[in-house]
Amino acid sequence: MKAYTKQQLALRNGQDKPEIWVAYKGVIYDVSASRLWKNGKHYEHWAGQDLTDELASAPHTENVFLKFEPIGQLI
Repeated sequence: MKAYTKQQLALRNGQDKPEIWVAYKGVIYDVSASRLWKNGKHYEHWAGQDLTDELASAPHTENVFLKFEPIGQLI
């Protein structure tokens, strides 16, 4: 998998570029196709970030990431 920096991830926030990406446990996922991430926002969470620490407050488990394609690693 290709490696991306936090700065590169931040550009995929649904506003700067057409891609909408989030990271979890060092893996970057493309959530562009999800209606729940429209415009790069999902409830109080923003795309282009590492959401590892925020998952604890989510109403779902990490299994939600199985729905999305891993496209890279966060370095």
